[in-house]
Amino acid sequence: MRFWTVIFRAAAAVAVAAPLFFTAAKAQPNALTDGEIQGRALAQKILAQQPAADFTNIGVLNIKDAKSVRSEIPVECKTIVTPTNWQTIYKASWTNHYEILRVIHAAGQSDSYFHDTNDPVPILGDVPVLGHLFKSPQKLSGSEIMSSFANSDFWLADLGLEFFHWPAQKVLKKEVHRSRGCTVLESTNPNPGTNGYSRVVSWIDSETLGIVEAYAYDAQGNLLKDFYPKDFKKVDGQWQVQTLVMENVQTGSRSRLEFGLKKD
Repeated sequence: MRFWTVIFRAAAAVAVAAPLFFTAAKAQPNALTDGEIQGRALAQKILAQQPAADFTNIGVLNIKDAKSVRSEIPVECKTIVTPTNWQTIYKASWTNHYEILRVIHAAGQSDSYFHDTNDPVPILGDVPVLGHLFKSPQKLSGSEIMSSFANSDFWLADLGLEFFHWPAQKVLKKEVHRSRGCTVLESTNPNPGTNGYSRVVSWIDSETLGIVEAYAYDAQGNLLKDFYPKDFKKVDGQWQVQTLVMENVQTGSRSRLEFGLKKD
């Protein structure tokens, strides 16, 4: 799963194929500062990694909303590797509802987002397996991916690590953060939209290229979200994240995704 495993990434389980957003930088190399050149190179390095094989993680999404109402939603995340691309599929299912996001990553191309939900059509009995649910997906783009997944604080764009695809990437400094040596990367959105992120500041582990913590800012430049992983576990010699936390500092809501780290 791209979003979760790129967070602690040395040999770890998921990442993203390299995009084309470096074309503009190559066309105008003299217009970039050293920090911008380093930032784009770092983002490209992070995104250039890809999983070696298919795998599945089963987890639970624990949500505390702005009114402190709590809910628990089963989640399945599956990575599929093909000769031409790799895909991450996120499925959340709860009483009479399901939601599925498929993110397709291909070298030299922007990611493609496909979203499917039965809401508000009810499903009787058990929710069908993943392969039988994804029937009529809608392709999303732009501000459409800046929306919640399964009513949580994780947005569709978060699950696709979309901010690493933005053209403006800049290394701000290097420092120790959460006991890890990190490179601080600022990703700036050229078209944030009213409800989107204007920028994301990430602490990237210098050894693993994983996200140690990330702050997301709203369109007005105010801090909106704080993301951080915790509870790492080694699976078949690879570090994977067992728990991820996304906090909305403006509303007080908090979502925690916990994985059992099941591998195909």
